[in-house]
Amino acid sequence: MYQPHAAVIGDALWARLKTLAPQRVRPARSVLLRQGDPATHVIVLDSGSALITLAGTGGERALLAVRGAGELLGELAVLDSQPRTATVIAAETCRIRIVPADVFLAFVEEHSLHSCLLRHAIARVRESETVRLELATADVPLRLASALSRLAEAASANAPELVVRLTQTELSEMIGASRNAVGNALKPWREQGWVATAPGGGLLIRNMRAIASQARAQP
Repeated sequence: MYQPHAAVIGDALWARLKTLAPQRVRPARSVLLRQGDPATHVIVLDSGSALITLAGTGGERALLAVRGAGELLGELAVLDSQPRTATVIAAETCRIRIVPADVFLAFVEEHSLHSCLLRHAIARVRESETVRLELATADVPLRLASALSRLAEAASANAPELVVRLTQTELSEMIGASRNAVGNALKPWREQGWVATAPGGGLLIRNMRAIASQARAQP
């Protein structure tokens, strides 16, 4: 089962890692890391959730994963001194810490975390492969339901309702569907009262369980 970095390295080391940089706040939909940028730092995600997306040569985007609190973002690029391989976008207001690459590498060396981080990276690759297979084979309602489920699971607020601060166009890009197809998938969910337009924009998810159940049941 996939576990966030905080669980993998342990509470004590995670707490020490967080002392390496001050906490900052980033609003929903802001870019935390950009694909192709140099690996100058690592982000510690204190709270909130973030989308890991991959851009194609034509500018299209695909959703690879959703990350929640207790995760490191951008650590692999720092470990192998290569440019960022994906873009990370805040799915909601996030509290983060920006740890310079040299400081992070010294921390990893001091606490012998290389093998631990490698195992975690392998788990991430397996998870991303599952998402890619789903995007390639599932119909639009199931793809959308799965993306919303991942957002709900990673969200900082454990509440019966969830606000997803993404436009319909952004959702369609991330699941590899047209905007109209996403609108058609949302329509019956809106009629059932399972989703609504959130004040200030985005989607208000009122019944994620019903959405997921209906999406799986469709022929």
